[in-house]
Parts: sequence; structure tokens; C-alpha cells
Amino acid sequence: MNTDKRQARGPRALSSLPAAFLLCTVSFAAVAQAMQGETWGNRWVVVAVTTFVVVLCVLMHYEAFSLLTGLLKRVHMPQRPKILLLIFSILLIHVADIWVFGSAYYVLTAFQGYGALVAGYTVGFLDSIYFSAVCYTTLGLGDVVPTGAVRFLAGVEALSGFVLITWSASFTFLEMERFWRT
Repeated sequence: MNTDKRQARGPRALSSLPAAFLLCTVSFAAVAQAMQGETWGNRWVVVAVTTFVVVLCVLMHYEAFSLLTGLLKRVHMPQRPKILLLIFSILLIHVADIWVFGSAYYVLTAFQGYGALVAGYTVGFLDSIYFSAVCYTTLGLGDVVPTGAVRFLAGVEALSGFVLITWSASFTFLEMERFWRT
């Protein structure tokens, strides 16, 4: 009988641990945020901008891959130029993604409260693009460092860049396999 009661209490006790952890984390985050002068509203803006940018980049890839698939099937040229067209198109898509993320960094850091990109020099627009390229490719050099809420965008960009680069590699493999079969 006693063992049944212990087993019944065990899962309930464990299920309250995540709630307690979440409560502590939110409390500590609120205190740290108040000390830094950031607001939850600023952080939600960064989350919204990050979501928009990720969705835009995924849609750009999807549409570009759809167009490339149709174009490569229709165009009558030797295989080698088709492969070059494919590779240069994919590189162009990734450069466009980097510019979208870089523009988001530039806009967010232009306003107080969203964070900053810190370097040993004044960070301008092309420096934001450079930082975006470092994050997107998961290179992580560290000469430009994000601070504040904009760090969320940097972390998500690294994950998104990794996924989009992998998607491009898979797409390239499938298209080249199709070229070599014909």
C-alpha cells in the first residue's frame, strides 16, 4: 500500500520541477533585465523580427528551389553549364539570406534597447552584413559580438544558416544526380 502511494506521488513531484525551474528562470531573467534597462517588449520585438526573417529566408529558398528545378528541366544546355548555373544560383540565395539577416541586425541595433554589435570600431551597415555572414555560416570569429536582445537573432541565424546550407547541399545532390542519369 505504501509503495503505491509513493509511486503516485513521484510523477506529480517530478511534474512540478519544470514549473519551478521555469518560474525561477523567469524571475532571474526579470531581475537581470531590470538591471540592464531592457524591457520584455524589446525582447518580444526581437523575437518577432527574428521569426519574420527566418520565415522570409525559408520561403526565399523554397521559391528559388522551385524555380531552379523548373528552369534546369526546361533549359537546353550541356550539363556542366547547368551545374554552374545551379551552384551560382544557390550561392546567390545564401548571399541574399545573409543580407536579410544583416539588415535586421542593422535596423535593430540602430534603436536603443534592442542590443548592439560591439567591436573595436564603429559598426556600420556592411559590418552588420559581415557579422551576419559569420553567424549564418556558423564560423563564429568573435571580432564582432552581439549584446542584449539581439543575441537571440544571432543564435537563431546560426541554426537557420546551418539548416538552409544543408537543404541546399541536399538539393544540389538531387539535381546533379538527375543530370548524370540523363
